[in-house]
Amino acid sequence: MTPPSNKPARIRKAAAVPQAPRAERPHMPDYGIAIGTKGLLPWRWAEEKLTATRIYWLTTVTPKDEPHVMPIWGIWVENRFYFSTRATSVKARNLAANPRCVIANGDPDQAVILHGEVRPIAPQARIKQLSKPYAKKYGIGLTADMGILFELSPTHAFGQPHDQYAQAATRWRF
Repeated sequence: MTPPSNKPARIRKAAAVPQAPRAERPHMPDYGIAIGTKGLLPWRWAEEKLTATRIYWLTTVTPKDEPHVMPIWGIWVENRFYFSTRATSVKARNLAANPRCVIANGDPDQAVILHGEVRPIAPQARIKQLSKPYAKKYGIGLTADMGILFELSPTHAFGQPHDQYAQAATRWRF
């Protein structure tokens, strides 16, 4: 295992708010997924799930190409997902080596799965904005001493409601 670096993470400014993603069918041959746009989930369905979720699952990849899955707290704000972790955590070390990850809400019956890349952002740049929704959800605000603040910019997402899977499975591209 790679020892934690003493170098501070490279920090960039938060990017502009992305537009709502484009909905389409996921490519899943032999799963009985409907064809066409009828029944696609609206993006607001996914946003409601992402906003309401308290515990998410973060999947990263270790330097040995092994998956690493951990539960995390986080918030969905302006089509981006934010979470923090200590710089010495396995999550942080994995993300420093490979920023690609997957974040899923905690409800497999109403699954929302985000794929994308994270980047550390300067807490002071967004801390006031993000602290309020974080405190509303968890009862404590975000602070700079919580570790590295990460921002996930999704490249695509999946919505998979268990009870309507074949008719409603949706992929969104950002």
